[in-house]
Amino acid sequence: MQHDEVIWQVIRHNNNCSFMAKIPTGVFCRNPYNVTGICNGSSCPLANSRYATIRDHDGIFYLYMKSIERAHKPNELWERVKLPRNYEKALEIIDKHLMYWPKFLVHKTKQRLTKMTQMRIRMRKLALKTREKIMITPRKEKKREARREEKAEKAALLLELVVLLQSIEKELLERLKRGVYDDIYNYLVKEYNKVLDMEGLEIASEEEDEMEPEVEYVEGYDELEEEEDMEDFGSLAIDETRKGDDYGVMDEDDEDMDTVQQKRVRTGSGSVELEKDEMRTKLKKKARVLVEVEHEDTGERQKAVQ
Repeated sequence: MQHDEVIWQVIRHNNNCSFMAKIPTGVFCRNPYNVTGICNGSSCPLANSRYATIRDHDGIFYLYMKSIERAHKPNELWERVKLPRNYEKALEIIDKHLMYWPKFLVHKTKQRLTKMTQMRIRMRKLALKTREKIMITPRKEKKREARREEKAEKAALLLELVVLLQSIEKELLERLKRGVYDDIYNYLVKEYNKVLDMEGLEIASEEEDEMEPEVEYVEGYDELEEEEDMEDFGSLAIDETRKGDDYGVMDEDDEDMDTVQQKRVRTGSGSVELEKDEMRTKLKKKARVLVEVEHEDTGERQKAVQ
Protein backbone atom coordinates (compact mmCIF):
# COMPACT_ATOMS: atom_id res chain seq x y z
CA MET A 1 0.00 0.00 0.00
CA GLN A 2 1.30 3.45 -0.93
CA HIS A 3 1.88 5.97 1.89
CA ASP A 4 2.68 9.54 0.76
CA GLU A 5 4.24 10.71 4.04
CA VAL A 6 6.67 7.79 4.25
CA ILE A 7 7.78 8.32 0.64
CA TRP A 8 8.36 12.04 1.28
CA GLN A 9 10.43 11.40 4.41
CA VAL A 10 12.67 8.96 2.55
CA ILE A 11 13.12 11.26 -0.45
CA ARG A 12 13.60 14.57 1.40
CA HIS A 13 15.56 13.74 4.54
CA ASN A 14 17.72 10.89 3.30
CA ASN A 15 18.76 12.75 0.13
CA ASN A 16 17.81 9.84 -2.14
CA CYS A 17 15.96 11.87 -4.82
CA SER A 18 17.80 12.28 -8.12
CA PHE A 19 15.56 15.22 -9.19
CA MET A 20 16.64 17.41 -6.26
CA ALA A 21 18.78 20.46 -7.10
CA LYS A 22 20.29 22.45 -4.23
CA ILE A 23 21.48 25.98 -4.99
CA PRO A 24 22.19 28.99 -2.72
CA THR A 25 18.75 30.48 -3.34
CA GLY A 26 16.83 27.29 -2.46
CA VAL A 27 16.06 23.66 -3.29
CA PHE A 28 14.42 22.98 -6.63
CA CYS A 29 13.05 19.93 -8.47
CA ARG A 30 14.02 18.85 -12.02
CA ASN A 31 11.08 16.48 -12.47
CA PRO A 32 9.09 17.54 -15.60
CA TYR A 33 5.77 16.72 -13.85
CA ASN A 34 6.41 19.11 -10.95
CA VAL A 35 3.71 21.79 -11.02
CA THR A 36 5.74 24.50 -9.23
CA GLY A 37 9.38 23.47 -9.69
CA ILE A 38 10.05 23.67 -5.96
CA CYS A 39 11.10 20.67 -3.88
CA ASN A 40 8.47 20.42 -1.10
CA GLY A 41 5.90 17.90 0.09
CA SER A 42 2.87 19.46 -1.56
CA SER A 43 4.58 19.92 -4.98
CA CYS A 44 6.44 16.61 -5.23
CA PRO A 45 4.91 14.38 -7.96
CA LEU A 46 6.47 11.25 -6.39
CA ALA A 47 5.20 11.72 -2.84
CA ASN A 48 1.61 12.54 -3.84
CA SER A 49 -0.69 9.75 -5.05
CA ARG A 50 -3.17 12.36 -6.40
CA TYR A 51 -1.50 14.92 -8.57
CA ALA A 52 -2.15 17.24 -11.56
CA THR A 53 0.07 19.42 -13.76
CA ILE A 54 0.37 21.13 -17.17
CA ARG A 55 2.89 20.09 -19.85
CA ASP A 56 3.78 21.52 -23.27
CA HIS A 57 4.26 19.29 -26.37
CA ASP A 58 5.30 21.26 -29.50
CA GLY A 59 3.21 24.29 -28.57
CA ILE A 60 0.16 22.31 -27.41
CA PHE A 61 -0.77 22.28 -23.70
CA TYR A 62 -2.00 19.11 -21.97
CA LEU A 63 -3.52 18.60 -18.54
CA TYR A 64 -1.91 15.59 -16.81
CA MET A 65 -3.70 13.87 -13.90
CA LYS A 66 -2.55 11.00 -11.63
CA SER A 67 -4.75 8.98 -9.27
CA ILE A 68 -4.17 6.22 -6.72
CA GLU A 69 -6.41 3.80 -8.64
CA ARG A 70 -3.85 3.51 -11.46
CA ALA A 71 -0.74 3.16 -9.28
CA HIS A 72 -0.48 -0.55 -10.10
CA LYS A 73 -0.24 0.28 -13.86
CA PRO A 74 2.87 2.35 -14.55
CA ASN A 75 2.12 2.53 -18.29
CA GLU A 76 -1.32 4.04 -17.59
CA LEU A 77 -0.35 6.09 -14.55
CA TRP A 78 -0.99 9.54 -16.09
CA GLU A 79 -4.19 10.65 -17.80
CA ARG A 80 -3.87 13.64 -20.13
CA VAL A 81 -6.41 16.01 -21.68
CA LYS A 82 -5.66 18.37 -24.58
CA LEU A 83 -6.33 22.03 -23.78
CA PRO A 84 -7.53 24.52 -26.43
CA ARG A 85 -5.55 27.61 -27.39
CA ASN A 86 -8.19 29.87 -25.90
CA TYR A 87 -7.13 30.69 -22.37
CA GLU A 88 -10.67 30.97 -20.91
CA LYS A 89 -11.80 27.66 -22.40
CA ALA A 90 -8.67 25.97 -21.05
CA LEU A 91 -9.50 27.26 -17.55
CA GLU A 92 -13.04 25.89 -17.86
CA ILE A 93 -11.69 22.42 -18.78
CA ILE A 94 -9.35 22.51 -15.78
CA ASP A 95 -12.24 23.39 -13.46
CA LYS A 96 -14.34 20.59 -14.96
CA HIS A 97 -11.72 17.84 -14.52
CA LEU A 98 -10.40 19.08 -11.13
CA MET A 99 -13.78 19.83 -9.53
CA TYR A 100 -13.28 17.67 -6.39
CA TRP A 101 -9.49 17.95 -6.15
CA PRO A 102 -7.58 19.89 -3.50
CA LYS A 103 -7.72 23.65 -3.94
CA PHE A 104 -3.94 23.92 -3.80
CA LEU A 105 -3.50 21.69 -6.90
CA VAL A 106 -6.26 23.51 -8.82
CA HIS A 107 -4.72 26.90 -8.06
CA LYS A 108 -1.15 25.81 -8.95
CA THR A 109 -2.35 24.16 -12.18
CA LYS A 110 -4.13 27.35 -13.31
CA GLN A 111 -1.09 29.42 -12.32
CA ARG A 112 1.18 27.14 -14.39
CA LEU A 113 -1.16 27.43 -17.38
CA THR A 114 -1.07 31.25 -17.09
CA LYS A 115 2.73 31.39 -16.95
CA MET A 116 3.11 29.03 -19.91
CA THR A 117 0.58 31.04 -21.97
CA GLN A 118 2.51 34.26 -21.29
CA MET A 119 5.74 32.53 -22.22
CA ARG A 120 4.24 31.35 -25.54
CA ILE A 121 3.03 34.87 -26.38
CA ARG A 122 6.48 36.35 -25.69
CA MET A 123 8.15 33.66 -27.84
CA ARG A 124 5.92 34.60 -30.78
CA LYS A 125 6.78 38.29 -30.39
CA LEU A 126 10.50 37.57 -30.26
CA ALA A 127 10.26 35.34 -33.35
CA LEU A 128 8.74 38.23 -35.34
CA LYS A 129 11.58 40.59 -34.41
CA THR A 130 14.92 40.60 -36.29
CA ARG A 131 17.66 39.84 -33.84
CA GLU A 132 21.36 39.36 -34.26
CA LYS A 133 22.50 35.78 -34.19
CA ILE A 134 25.78 35.16 -32.43
CA MET A 135 27.96 32.61 -34.19
CA ILE A 136 31.00 31.08 -32.52
CA THR A 137 33.92 30.06 -34.73
CA PRO A 138 36.59 27.72 -33.33
CA ARG A 139 40.18 28.97 -33.18
CA LYS A 140 41.51 26.11 -35.31
CA GLU A 141 39.02 26.87 -38.06
CA LYS A 142 40.06 30.54 -38.05
CA LYS A 143 43.73 29.63 -38.43
CA ARG A 144 42.96 27.18 -41.24
CA GLU A 145 40.92 29.78 -43.13
CA ALA A 146 43.68 32.36 -42.68
CA ARG A 147 46.30 29.99 -44.13
CA ARG A 148 44.07 29.21 -47.10
CA GLU A 149 43.49 32.90 -47.78
CA GLU A 150 47.22 33.58 -47.71
CA LYS A 151 47.94 30.75 -50.15
CA ALA A 152 45.15 31.92 -52.45
CA GLU A 153 46.52 35.46 -52.51
CA LYS A 154 50.03 34.20 -53.37
CA ALA A 155 48.67 32.03 -56.19
CA ALA A 156 46.66 34.94 -57.59
CA LEU A 157 49.71 37.27 -57.57
CA LEU A 158 51.84 34.63 -59.27
CA LEU A 159 49.21 34.08 -61.95
CA GLU A 160 48.94 37.82 -62.60
CA LEU A 161 52.74 38.06 -62.89
CA VAL A 162 52.88 35.20 -65.42
CA VAL A 163 50.13 36.75 -67.53
CA LEU A 164 51.90 40.12 -67.45
CA LEU A 165 55.23 38.60 -68.54
CA GLN A 166 53.55 36.74 -71.39
CA SER A 167 51.84 39.89 -72.63
CA ILE A 168 55.14 41.85 -72.48
CA GLU A 169 56.97 39.10 -74.37
CA LYS A 170 54.26 39.01 -77.03
CA GLU A 171 54.37 42.78 -77.47
CA LEU A 172 58.17 42.80 -77.79
CA LEU A 173 58.08 40.05 -80.41
CA GLU A 174 55.49 41.95 -82.44
CA ARG A 175 57.65 45.10 -82.33
CA LEU A 176 60.69 43.11 -83.37
CA LYS A 177 58.82 41.67 -86.36
CA ARG A 178 57.56 45.11 -87.41
CA GLY A 179 61.12 46.42 -87.40
CA VAL A 180 60.76 48.93 -84.62
CA TYR A 181 64.23 48.03 -83.31
CA ASP A 182 66.47 48.64 -86.34
CA ASP A 183 69.78 48.62 -84.50
CA ILE A 184 71.55 45.53 -83.22
CA TYR A 185 70.91 44.65 -79.61
CA ASN A 186 72.42 42.12 -77.26
CA TYR A 187 69.60 39.64 -76.82
CA LEU A 188 69.69 36.72 -74.48
CA VAL A 189 70.95 33.65 -76.31
CA LYS A 190 68.23 31.39 -74.91
CA GLU A 191 65.37 33.71 -75.84
CA TYR A 192 66.92 34.46 -79.25
CA ASN A 193 67.15 30.75 -80.10
CA LYS A 194 63.60 30.29 -78.90
CA VAL A 195 62.33 32.97 -81.29
CA LEU A 196 64.33 31.47 -84.19
CA ASP A 197 62.90 28.04 -83.50
CA MET A 198 59.39 29.43 -83.43
CA GLU A 199 59.88 31.21 -86.76
CA GLY A 200 61.41 28.08 -88.32
CA LEU A 201 58.46 25.99 -87.21
CA GLU A 202 56.02 28.51 -88.65
CA ILE A 203 57.83 28.58 -92.01
CA ALA A 204 58.03 24.80 -92.16
CA SER A 205 54.33 24.45 -91.40
CA GLU A 206 53.47 27.02 -94.11
CA GLU A 207 55.62 25.17 -96.69
CA GLU A 208 53.99 21.87 -95.83
CA ASP A 209 50.57 23.42 -96.28
CA GLU A 210 51.53 24.94 -99.67
CA MET A 211 53.10 21.76 -101.10
CA GLU A 212 50.82 19.61 -103.19
CA PRO A 213 50.62 15.93 -102.32
CA GLU A 214 52.65 13.64 -104.57
CA VAL A 215 50.81 11.17 -106.77
CA GLU A 216 52.25 7.67 -107.01
CA TYR A 217 51.25 4.80 -109.27
CA VAL A 218 51.55 1.27 -107.95
CA GLU A 219 51.33 -1.93 -109.94
CA GLY A 220 48.50 -4.07 -108.64
CA TYR A 221 47.70 -7.78 -108.73
CA ASP A 222 51.39 -8.78 -109.16
CA GLU A 223 51.04 -12.03 -107.29
CA LEU A 224 47.87 -13.03 -109.14
CA GLU A 225 49.51 -12.45 -112.57
CA GLU A 226 52.59 -14.46 -111.56
CA GLU A 227 50.40 -17.38 -110.48
CA GLU A 228 48.49 -17.29 -113.76
CA ASP A 229 51.78 -17.22 -115.70
CA MET A 230 52.98 -20.24 -113.74
CA GLU A 231 49.80 -22.14 -114.55
CA ASP A 232 49.98 -21.30 -118.28
CA PHE A 233 53.64 -22.25 -118.47
CA GLY A 234 53.05 -25.55 -116.69
CA SER A 235 50.19 -26.51 -119.00
CA LEU A 236 52.21 -25.57 -122.12
CA ALA A 237 55.20 -27.60 -120.97
CA ILE A 238 53.04 -30.65 -120.33
CA ASP A 239 51.46 -30.42 -123.79
CA GLU A 240 54.84 -30.13 -125.52
CA THR A 241 56.30 -33.09 -123.62
CA ARG A 242 53.29 -35.20 -124.58
CA LYS A 243 53.71 -34.25 -128.23
CA GLY A 244 57.43 -35.07 -128.11
CA ASP A 245 56.73 -38.50 -126.68
CA ASP A 246 54.16 -39.21 -129.42
CA TYR A 247 56.38 -38.29 -132.34
CA GLY A 248 59.76 -39.09 -130.80
CA VAL A 249 61.07 -35.54 -131.35
CA MET A 250 62.31 -33.12 -128.65
CA ASP A 251 62.86 -29.48 -129.46
CA GLU A 252 64.80 -26.77 -127.69
CA ASP A 253 61.95 -25.86 -125.30
CA ASP A 254 61.90 -29.41 -123.94
CA GLU A 255 65.60 -29.24 -123.33
CA ASP A 256 65.18 -25.94 -121.54
CA MET A 257 62.46 -27.46 -119.39
CA ASP A 258 64.78 -30.34 -118.48
CA THR A 259 67.47 -27.91 -117.47
CA VAL A 260 64.96 -25.96 -115.39
CA GLN A 261 63.81 -29.13 -113.67
CA GLN A 262 67.41 -30.15 -113.03
CA LYS A 263 68.15 -26.77 -111.51
CA ARG A 264 65.06 -27.07 -109.37
CA VAL A 265 66.21 -30.43 -108.11
CA ARG A 266 69.66 -29.11 -107.37
CA THR A 267 68.74 -25.86 -105.69
CA GLY A 268 65.54 -27.00 -103.97
CA SER A 269 63.17 -24.44 -102.45
CA GLY A 270 65.70 -21.62 -102.71
CA SER A 271 65.30 -21.26 -106.51
CA VAL A 272 61.82 -19.71 -106.56
CA GLU A 273 62.97 -16.34 -107.88
CA LEU A 274 65.22 -17.94 -110.56
CA GLU A 275 62.37 -20.11 -111.80
CA LYS A 276 60.05 -17.11 -112.04
CA ASP A 277 62.56 -15.15 -114.13
CA GLU A 278 63.18 -18.08 -116.47
CA MET A 279 59.48 -18.72 -116.89
CA ARG A 280 58.87 -15.10 -117.80
CA THR A 281 61.62 -15.18 -120.45
CA LYS A 282 60.31 -18.43 -121.95
CA LEU A 283 56.78 -17.14 -122.18
CA LYS A 284 57.96 -14.02 -123.95
CA LYS A 285 59.43 -16.11 -126.79
CA LYS A 286 57.36 -16.76 -129.90
CA ALA A 287 55.30 -19.92 -129.76
CA ARG A 288 56.42 -22.61 -132.19
CA VAL A 289 54.00 -24.74 -134.26
CA LEU A 290 54.66 -28.37 -135.19
CA VAL A 291 53.51 -29.20 -138.77
CA GLU A 292 53.27 -32.75 -140.19
CA VAL A 293 53.85 -33.35 -143.94
CA GLU A 294 52.94 -36.68 -145.56
CA HIS A 295 54.26 -37.64 -149.08
CA GLU A 296 52.16 -39.83 -151.25
CA ASP A 297 55.07 -41.82 -152.79
CA THR A 298 56.98 -42.74 -149.71
CA GLY A 299 54.13 -42.56 -147.23
CA GLU A 300 56.53 -41.22 -144.70
CA ARG A 301 55.77 -38.50 -142.32
CA GLN A 302 58.02 -35.53 -142.01
CA LYS A 303 57.88 -32.95 -139.31
CA ALA A 304 58.60 -29.35 -139.88
CA VAL A 305 58.90 -26.82 -137.16
CA GLN A 306 57.86 -23.29 -137.90
